[in-house]
Amino acid sequence: MGIQSFFDFQEQLQDRFVRLGAFFKSFQKYKNHVISEGLIRKTALRTLEIEMKALRALQESIDGEFEACVNAVYACQGRLVVTGIGKSALVGQKIVATLNSTGTPALFMHAADAIHGDLGMIQPGDFVLCLSKSGETPEIRVLVPLLKNLGNPIIGMVGNRASYLGRHASYVLCTPVDQEADPNNLAPTASTTAQMALGDALATSLLALRGFSPQDFAQFHPGGALGKQLYLRVSDLYPQNERPAVQEEDSLQQTILEMTSKRLGATAVLNPTGQLSGIVTDGDLRRMLERGNGFDNLLARDIMTSGPKTITENAMAVKALQVMRKNSITQLVVTDEAGTYKGFVHLHDLIREGLI
Repeated sequence: MGIQSFFDFQEQLQDRFVRLGAFFKSFQKYKNHVISEGLIRKTALRTLEIEMKALRALQESIDGEFEACVNAVYACQGRLVVTGIGKSALVGQKIVATLNSTGTPALFMHAADAIHGDLGMIQPGDFVLCLSKSGETPEIRVLVPLLKNLGNPIIGMVGNRASYLGRHASYVLCTPVDQEADPNNLAPTASTTAQMALGDALATSLLALRGFSPQDFAQFHPGGALGKQLYLRVSDLYPQNERPAVQEEDSLQQTILEMTSKRLGATAVLNPTGQLSGIVTDGDLRRMLERGNGFDNLLARDIMTSGPKTITENAMAVKALQVMRKNSITQLVVTDEAGTYKGFVHLHDLIREGLI
């Protein structure tokens, strides 16, 4: 073993213990990794299963009382004031956002703040939606009698119909949940999922009654790509570009100069009356070069593509994007309703506006 003395033996023994300890540490890390990986997947799948079960059970809450509640909110002249505390308050804020964006005027009032002055935001004719899993939280128990004194109808979104909130609400939207998704059955998970889903069901039912259209949606969502899909038109885009155009009898040289000077990679070809006859693109030029025939006497009409893809100036910009994708092209000729050439809309215009 190469041991010359007791001290050599002691040193080698210590070294082996150190290496053995490092091995066990590495093994324990690997073991913990395998265990945690299995635990993560098991917990995540269990969470989704519990929440899906809660949503399936929620279908029973879409009953005659739910319909009556939706009709009452639809007919009310005021707003829908949503209130709650804790995680229910956070869900309530999301429900308010969804209601406002789909045509139902709504505002959020925190239950704790309501009993310290914010109750003044409630006006005659308003409905109040109270969210609470138990229906027994102290703030809700204080708030409900105050709301009843004001004469505002109360909608209770509650997990227990027999709770204080369930007994005193004008309408009950029941969100019964047998089990939360966390392993300790404590953290609001499945219950808040149920609240969120039933809030969406309320908002979309009201949306359907109002006949809320994509155009209405655009009025409330003017910003971002979502809004632009609903209001941006081709006429908002093509005037920013040059308007390349040549006549059928123009030479190849004139055609190329028009294309390069206008920087769109294409030019419209017009007939003697000024109407659109065709289009010449970079692809047409490449195909001409591949054929290898004489170029000296070529005219625009000899290399153009007849019957190009067009779009009217009043069409939605998102429609232009759909046509480009369907036909694997990067520009469209823009015309008016009579077919008169107006210009080009390019894929870059749509990218710049955030539609892609």
